[in-house]
Amino acid sequence: MRNLLAFLAKYNHWFLFVLLETLCAVMLFRYNSYQGSVFFSSANVVAGKMYEINSQVETFFSLTKINEQLTQRNLYLERQVKLMSEKMLDLTRDSNYVKRSQLQLLSDYQLIPAKVIGISLDRKDNFITLDKGSEDGVRKDMGVACGNGIVGIVYMVSAHYSVVIPLLSSHSNISVAIDKRGYYGFLRWKGGRPDLAYVEDVPRHARFRIGDRIVTSGYSTIFPAGIMVGKVLHVFNSADGLSYRVQIALSTDFGHLRDVCVIDNSVMKERIDLMRAAEDSIKPKEH
Repeated sequence: MRNLLAFLAKYNHWFLFVLLETLCAVMLFRYNSYQGSVFFSSANVVAGKMYEINSQVETFFSLTKINEQLTQRNLYLERQVKLMSEKMLDLTRDSNYVKRSQLQLLSDYQLIPAKVIGISLDRKDNFITLDKGSEDGVRKDMGVACGNGIVGIVYMVSAHYSVVIPLLSSHSNISVAIDKRGYYGFLRWKGGRPDLAYVEDVPRHARFRIGDRIVTSGYSTIFPAGIMVGKVLHVFNSADGLSYRVQIALSTDFGHLRDVCVIDNSVMKERIDLMRAAEDSIKPKEH
């Protein structure tokens, strides 16, 4: 104790200097808007770099598991394509039908590959940080997906980074459908487990089964139709008893999320512009 007091007494002027410098810095950045904006911009850049470095380290040590998942996924997709091609060949007698259809579908989309460099899973409103920004073509309100399903929607964009509101957020509200059943609802997450969510407002007359696939409906201007969301686990009555509340197992594993794609759909953008032009054209004109 005596040595500690002697050390503090000997270097008390240095401690006082650091304290005063810290106080001056706080007052400078807090009460001056320009200096404050510069500080926060620099802090965001530094935080983004730190997230990126941390993500690269984690990615390096998880490459083995990721490669195993990719191999399994590729085998599954190859089998699905083969089965679909055989069925289409039986129906159309045209060996190039599937290939032409896929090219036509992909021509409407531009996929921007990105890596997850920051993610939270234990909050009511979680966020994901990506290593791509406006200079890479990312814009606000673009959809984000991975190899297993949808991830979320771009919320904020800087030059080199972007922040995504994932499905694991109370603000997430995405239109989904029960695959091949024709029934629709809204996907919401209520907190808790990151692998479970709920589809609200499914009609009472809907007929479906446990294990049915939940996919994007295509009714929103964010995601195209048919992207995997999850599978039905349980069915409950809504609070008012007028609809079903469906619990689903999400297909996206947010705990091991690394590689994603930002969906830039030119057709959706054209549709949004057309809808806005129509809304403007029917507004009553002032006289």
